[in-house]
Amino acid sequence: MQNILLYLVTVLIWGSTWFAIEFQLGEVAVEVSLLYRFAIAAVLMWLFCWYKKLDMRFTLRQHGFILLLATLNFAVNFLFIYQAQQYLTSAMTAIAFTTMLLMNIVNTRLFFGKPVAKRIYFGALMGIAGIVVLFWPDLDGLDFTNASLIGLLLILSGALSASFGNMVSVRNSREGMPIMQVNAWGMLYGSGVLLLAALWQGQQFNFSTEPAYLASLLYLAIFGSVIAFASYFALLKKIGPEKASYTIVLFPLVAVVLSTLFEGFSWTSYTFSGFALVLLGNAIVLTPFERIRALLRPATVKLEPMA
Repeated sequence: MQNILLYLVTVLIWGSTWFAIEFQLGEVAVEVSLLYRFAIAAVLMWLFCWYKKLDMRFTLRQHGFILLLATLNFAVNFLFIYQAQQYLTSAMTAIAFTTMLLMNIVNTRLFFGKPVAKRIYFGALMGIAGIVVLFWPDLDGLDFTNASLIGLLLILSGALSASFGNMVSVRNSREGMPIMQVNAWGMLYGSGVLLLAALWQGQQFNFSTEPAYLASLLYLAIFGSVIAFASYFALLKKIGPEKASYTIVLFPLVAVVLSTLFEGFSWTSYTFSGFALVLLGNAIVLTPFERIRALLRPATVKLEPMA
């Protein structure tokens, strides 16, 4: 039950952040908006850890891995995502980002030597196929101009960075490093990396007082960073990256629901078919068929020899 709750929280929050990011683009530079987002998240995480009296001490080596995690997951990943959404729609970036699922499966095998069941490959491919079907009208009319190719390369780079960050998170969890404290330090380090990126780019540290910008910033900081990352990293620890990362395939589905409610999105045969494929793929990846077969297997009765 706890895994299901973590799964739903991650999907619903991160699935809606693609829509929220749109309100962050424009007046304030990408690097600066991200700096504000993760600085707010870092303050909230540290206040929580202080309130709970959590031990924040780590060895120098452990701090190195936290810095690596922060650079990959809290800085580079989002720099690529925010930049990509200046070239592509949020729907297109969400579709391309689902490739992180396959990256996680391959990287789990590469870095940890963990065998991956064939059904997980099949379910993952089915889920990605569902996303392609879901947005096929957009894909069918896609013009691969230079801008589109730049956006695609940016989002794929972001997915690769996030996948490597996931592997670092799994490594940290295996060492017994607590998620909340790691995230608190990580968001602090991530803010530092983003500050350096903004300074290197010569960006102006301005701020927008537009209600949409402020609301989306707070939502992305509190829900998209603090709550969602804690939930997702907990899932990584509990069920492994190849299964936890399937949440990524469901993100565009949340975007479709939001578009239906607030933007008058029209459901078509592509929508229904895509949903069906994604849900079926989800079931294949997450259903423990071995356990089900074990439960359904008829029990063998041992007969005691008669005296």
